[in-house]
Amino acid sequence: MGSSSSKRSSGRNNRSSSSSTFVQNPQQNYYAPQHSSAAPVSSNTYGFQAPSQPQKKQGKKYSLIGDDYRSIDEVTAALSQAGLESSNLIVGIDVTKSNEWTGERSFNRKCLHDIGAVLNPYEQAISIIGKTLSSFDEDNLIPCYGFGDATTHDQDVFSFYPDDTFCNGFEDVLTRYREIVPQLRLAGPTSFAPIIERAMTIVEE
Repeated sequence: MGSSSSKRSSGRNNRSSSSSTFVQNPQQNYYAPQHSSAAPVSSNTYGFQAPSQPQKKQGKKYSLIGDDYRSIDEVTAALSQAGLESSNLIVGIDVTKSNEWTGERSFNRKCLHDIGAVLNPYEQAISIIGKTLSSFDEDNLIPCYGFGDATTHDQDVFSFYPDDTFCNGFEDVLTRYREIVPQLRLAGPTSFAPIIERAMTIVEE
């Protein structure tokens, strides 16, 4: 793989930590300890009350995100209300041969990566995610990788740019996807380990 570009280090390393993953942190209920039925406490017995302790300041909690929306604007608003302030997205595209088999059943017998007049499922997903989350991305730099083709199989990933430069916004992601896909030879097997490892490396940097 190519070395990291200056563009890669310009925006990601100095930013505060953020995530596009939502973790439910339900409010924990406190239940008072129950007295044993074998030794009932009389009405004139003084109960022990633990000394009150100052409340610790809780970190920001994220609420659940619903799944019933009528527009992308509604989804974006819901993410904001749930506590999402910024997101650092990493895009990984599965280019294994399974896209041909799946497309035969679900995409008019065409490969899911077919580039034509109608947007394929990957183009649709890239477009929708871009419209939904672009307002949360501060630097507009998006690391994009493919995995599972004849050059990477289940061992590595390839960058959308030869020098490992990040894509500049989702329009660039979509443009590069359309340029790259026709040149690929789909292979396999399918393994998400390489893209997960690459994402971990980016986050650690």
